[in-house]
Amino acid sequence: MVNIVNKTKYQDLKDYYPLLDEYYHRTLSVLKLNDDYDLSLVICGPITIRRINRGYRNKDAVTDVISFALLDSEEEVEYEDKVELGDIFINRDRVFSQAKDYGHSAKREFVFLFVHGLLHLLGYDHMEPEDEKKMFALQRKIIGDLK
Repeated sequence: MVNIVNKTKYQDLKDYYPLLDEYYHRTLSVLKLNDDYDLSLVICGPITIRRINRGYRNKDAVTDVISFALLDSEEEVEYEDKVELGDIFINRDRVFSQAKDYGHSAKREFVFLFVHGLLHLLGYDHMEPEDEKKMFALQRKIIGDLK
């Protein structure tokens, strides 16, 4: 289940919230995982995500998405038969600016950033070329032709 918290004053992504649940389930289906996870998505602004990036990644820069996986540790955090995956932070401003830069919709960019963050929570990364190739292929498969 995806718990969404909007920490901005804007509601312009709200219409896309139902898509996140759809792409959450699509991701689990592609990865052949059961739906026994909980995660939180926090929609924030550039100041917040920069502070998080600086504090946790030692990178003093605004970014688009940051994930904090609880499954990185040896112990799973379980609540009422659900495993807590962790938190995804998405920079609302980057959703719109990157959509414009890449020539697609804010809807597609929002879903892309969510799926990217979700894959990180599930243990995927793109630090090495081979891992990047695998993760980005999964993203394309999951997102498909969403406009």
